[in-house]
Amino acid sequence: MANSKSNSIIQIGVVVAIIVLINVLAVDYFARLDLTDDNRYTLSNATIDILENLDEPVTITAYFTEDLPPRLIQERKNFKDLLIEYSSYSDGMVNYEFVNPNEEDKTAREAMQAGVQPVIINVREKDQVKQQRAYMGAVIRKGDEKEVLPVITQESSLEYSLSSNIKKLSATHKPKVGFVTGHGEPSLQELAQVVKSLSVLYTVEEVNISETDSLSKYKTLVIVAPSDSIPSDELDALNQYLAGGGNIYAALNRVKGDFSQARGMPLTTGLEGWLAEKGLKIGNNFVVDNRSGTVGVTQNRGGFRMTTQVKFPYLPLITNFSDHPITKGLEQVIFQFASSIEYTGDTTLNFVPLARSSENSGKKVAPLMFQVQKEWTREDFNSPEIPVAAALTGPIVGAHESKLVVISDGDFAVGGKGRNQRRQSEDNISLMVNGVDWLSDDTGLIDLRTKGISSRPIDELEEGTKTLLRYGNFFLPILLIVVYGIIRKQRQRALRVKRMEEGYV
Repeated sequence: MANSKSNSIIQIGVVVAIIVLINVLAVDYFARLDLTDDNRYTLSNATIDILENLDEPVTITAYFTEDLPPRLIQERKNFKDLLIEYSSYSDGMVNYEFVNPNEEDKTAREAMQAGVQPVIINVREKDQVKQQRAYMGAVIRKGDEKEVLPVITQESSLEYSLSSNIKKLSATHKPKVGFVTGHGEPSLQELAQVVKSLSVLYTVEEVNISETDSLSKYKTLVIVAPSDSIPSDELDALNQYLAGGGNIYAALNRVKGDFSQARGMPLTTGLEGWLAEKGLKIGNNFVVDNRSGTVGVTQNRGGFRMTTQVKFPYLPLITNFSDHPITKGLEQVIFQFASSIEYTGDTTLNFVPLARSSENSGKKVAPLMFQVQKEWTREDFNSPEIPVAAALTGPIVGAHESKLVVISDGDFAVGGKGRNQRRQSEDNISLMVNGVDWLSDDTGLIDLRTKGISSRPIDELEEGTKTLLRYGNFFLPILLIVVYGIIRKQRQRALRVKRMEEGYV
């Protein structure tokens, strides 16, 4: 009996010693098992490379309210876990602290002066919902410079935001990206969302080809929605730029829609002919898709004017993306109008369709009249999976390797200005920014932009799948409990039978 008691004490002592040792080691070493399908909790090689090459300490001050609702407390925990990993991989060059601005007015003022503004959240207390000011942001400092993450949420690509801002603070020279102007293209102000994202890693400038002494200083040239003719000498300059190993991102309109006159017309700028020389034929057509956006239709009903949203197949909602760095992580992109892309070149170049229409899609040749109330039939959608975005790599012009990305809608990322300004979806912006990243950046940060960002609305699932998930969520836990009970009962019964056998000790 004494030996049994002594053995128990020794076992307890060993367990306690192991727990203490694990906690001591956890102070200096951090690890976790990542079972997510996109490895969202595993640092990428690009991030690790940035952290291992820091030449100055980086300080991250996280301004987080303490008494947050459970769903937001998890955001705080996830952010802290990420900072622990950053500190570990940087060998202590990344330091962090958490501050609660709600404790003192002075701390709150510091947070707001640094660029972290409070957000209003709903908090439920005793069957009542009240609003509360909460801080969920961070300030990244390196020397006298700083960058701000105003709000940290699950929807944001946190690793990309942290790593790109640390790289921005560390970069001594940023590559130049030139947005071509002079042919009716939107200004940088009208592309504010795109420019804001690109400015983290690049110097973004407008460039007039006819007035520039050399295009070679630009890592990538971006051509967005030209509406006027591009002179042949400027097209020749683009050829020379590609021949020297340059990269071009071209988002163009081959057709345009006029809602005031309810018609669609072809558009010719010379860029479509220049692309055709490279084997990229942009069709003189509108891609129509049963999976589409909507337009508002105003009708008189009972003396009242009412606006209802009607599906408009000329606004394809693209969800069919290739497995490519440019489109990785994208869920859906809506095009205002799009045309088909066909590759007519040879195998010396690598052609990759980046995005396609759905299986229920078709083509309508311009010019045409829009019929908003049209009854669409299966015959209208007789061309499945039409390419609407593509990448071309190889010796496109001359002997040097170059890259060319083409999107058959020039307006998908344009936000406009003034009263016409609108905010484009994050996936629309990512399609352009990811493309410029792929053409310009060698760090690998492109893979992080949409990491962990996913939208999988249950409404888009088939009825059978929704029913399976609904009943599975309800009955599976009950079934597991029942199975566990049966197994436990069988083991206890077997143990009782064994005890009744002769010679059992």
